[in-house]
Amino acid sequence: MEPKHLTQDLHSREIRDPIHPSRYIIMVLVIVCAGWLVPKAALGGRLAQAVFAVALLGAVVISFLRWPGLGFPLLVLSAMIVPLSISTGTQSGINISILLTTLLIGVWLFDKIALQRNLRMLHERFIPPLIAIIIVSIISFGFGQFNWFPIDPAPLTTQLGGLALFILTPGIILMTAHRLRDVRYLEWATWLFLGLGGIFILTLLVPSFERIGRQIFQRAVFDSLFWAWLAAIAFSQSLLNTKLRLRYRLAIALIGIGSFYFTIFYRQAWTSGWLPAAVAVLTIFGVKKPKLAVIGGMVLGIVFLIQGGIFDAVFLTGDNVYSLSSRLDAWRVMFEIIRINPLLGLGPANYHSYTPLFSILGYNVNFNSHNNYIDIIAQIGIVGLVFFIWFFWELGRTIWRKRDNVPEGYPRAYMYGALGGLAAVLVSGMLGDWFLPFVYNIGLEGFRASSLAWMFLGGAVALYYIYHPGEDSEPRFVPPQKRSSNGHEPIQK
Repeated sequence: MEPKHLTQDLHSREIRDPIHPSRYIIMVLVIVCAGWLVPKAALGGRLAQAVFAVALLGAVVISFLRWPGLGFPLLVLSAMIVPLSISTGTQSGINISILLTTLLIGVWLFDKIALQRNLRMLHERFIPPLIAIIIVSIISFGFGQFNWFPIDPAPLTTQLGGLALFILTPGIILMTAHRLRDVRYLEWATWLFLGLGGIFILTLLVPSFERIGRQIFQRAVFDSLFWAWLAAIAFSQSLLNTKLRLRYRLAIALIGIGSFYFTIFYRQAWTSGWLPAAVAVLTIFGVKKPKLAVIGGMVLGIVFLIQGGIFDAVFLTGDNVYSLSSRLDAWRVMFEIIRINPLLGLGPANYHSYTPLFSILGYNVNFNSHNNYIDIIAQIGIVGLVFFIWFFWELGRTIWRKRDNVPEGYPRAYMYGALGGLAAVLVSGMLGDWFLPFVYNIGLEGFRASSLAWMFLGGAVALYYIYHPGEDSEPRFVPPQKRSSNGHEPIQK
């Protein structure tokens, strides 16, 4: 029997929807069809396409207002397999993940400000630093318009792209934590992510399917955070979701094992592929079984001390030695650039234009730091990095405190997976600009993978409030829907 605080009626504070769901579906279809047929018959050409696009956008907005959680599985689907991208005239286009994230944040703010007229946020300590990151980024963008060196900064469009990443990254976790209030949508996003990830791994391990897989799947599956979160979710759900049938748990475990098999045996030199994923798994194991984790850590430490060559074989394979030396020299140059305005930085994307003024390994070329934390200082200063560290600390504390205050099965396994995913995010930042892509390196395409990581982190906070609605100070519109016999939790497969 569930504790009383976990069996509260989720409908007690909901505004009931008098319109049957089927009418919404009909309304959306009518808008889309009318937006296509009427302009095509009356106008033709590009104007008809523009009218159709507006009608389609209206239908999508209505759908997201009616089903707030629908956007989260769509984020997974679009990030991994939808190739849509709008050209900007530069090397990086505006991909579907950026467009969909912007739309979801916009719908959330519209619902909150215009419809609910309620500006209150959740009472969580990680929210103030997130808002501060957005404010500091805008201020640093203003400072970026100054010529700090006798050379022009990055083009304005590139600076705006960098600023968008600094705004959308905090925005997606704020939106997810406040908007997601039905566990089924988070489950759909999770299983879709695991399913697509498993299919992609299969295409990599079967030579005849590899070319097809690389054509179907988008950039997200080739970035560090995809592998990290795939391992974190697969490991936590297979190990801790005891309400899931054994055959499903074994299938999920195979996905996690397959991810490590590929990154370790096929791409061992790519440390960003396997190290954050390994940290995620070790963190989950350490939190759940701390004594065994300590013993395992001591054993590994002894092995490394006795067999020092193992360390070199693991971390210094391929071109990792050259990569390390070049990064150390790059960081030396970066601090020469940063000291010009250390508190608020040189503005999003700008430092890349100034790097040719300094010599790196005897060359004067454009380069980036390959380190998220140094990138943050260079772009939005020490102040911005302090807010990022504050946010990570408070989010970690939040998930840690709430991890056992959700039901066993999928919810609790997800919380432990989120702790592992957060640890992986922190480690990945030392290996490249993975959790906050830099426009001149990972680029806007990198947002496909990073947006999923931030969405899953926000999902951990939202998951707690799904089962503790009385602690959510924000009234919200949730239409009536069928639920399982316990009144709030969907039936596990």
